[in-house]
Amino acid sequence: MTEETAASLPGYEHVYSGKVRDLYAPIDPATGASDPTRLLLVASDRISAYDWVLDSEIPDKGAILTQLSLWWFERLADLVPNHVVSTDVPEAVAGRAVLVRRLEMVPVEAIGRAYLTGSGLAEYVERGSVCGVALPGGLVEASRLPEPIFTPTTKAPLGSHDEPITYAQVVAQVGERTASGLRKLTTAILARGNEIAAERGILIADTKVEFGIEPDGSLVLADEVLTPDSSRFWPAADWVEGRVQRSYDKQFVRDWLTSPESGWDRRGDQPPPALPQHVVEATRDTYVAAYESLTGRRFA
Repeated sequence: MTEETAASLPGYEHVYSGKVRDLYAPIDPATGASDPTRLLLVASDRISAYDWVLDSEIPDKGAILTQLSLWWFERLADLVPNHVVSTDVPEAVAGRAVLVRRLEMVPVEAIGRAYLTGSGLAEYVERGSVCGVALPGGLVEASRLPEPIFTPTTKAPLGSHDEPITYAQVVAQVGERTASGLRKLTTAILARGNEIAAERGILIADTKVEFGIEPDGSLVLADEVLTPDSSRFWPAADWVEGRVQRSYDKQFVRDWLTSPESGWDRRGDQPPPALPQHVVEATRDTYVAAYESLTGRRFA
């Protein structure tokens, strides 16, 4: 949260700031009490990588993520309800904020994989499985999986690292009903996303989804969904099994951070350096391209 944002939102009380989003509660002008049922979810232009929030910001990123999530929420509405109440928000955050239901959030990172890459590939090479899910032999970088799989992680505090966990560990943490719902909905969202994205020339390799829980125990899709921040997008025309794919997402930032040019040691305890301007501009262009390719709309 920036001081400028807080000052430009009279009638709202700051509740929490995550890696890239800030939460505010509407305040009742008559009583001065904050609304216990609603939150204003504001997407910033901050960007995170390797569990660090970078000093650099990506212009328009918050608006792109918000508008793309809204587009996806409409296309997933028959699979799962979402947290959006209204897009009528203060002018200071127009286009990058939504009014949402206040929910108890599931304390697990729900991750689905349709292709093998990244940490999933590393675990497969070592064990032949990912998060306890056994996979066929002979898979390589960017292999398409027989069907989307659920590969959850812990939801670590800001500054800490998420760790892979098995489905049994999820059951132990949240119960069988919630764990089953997380697995079913995460893989269904990824499958639906790939059906739609494939028609637009994009493959969704993997995605992270956030869920809240209603008082009756049902799950609600929250935060963002199928964006370049939460997912790995690949141009379908370029996909070749066995090599690292070109991405429409923040993999561009990750690649620069781990390049000799950045000089940063990912395994050390020092924060990443600021991004050079050419990386900032290229990252913004990538986010815009993902938005425009998926929605068919021009980002203004």
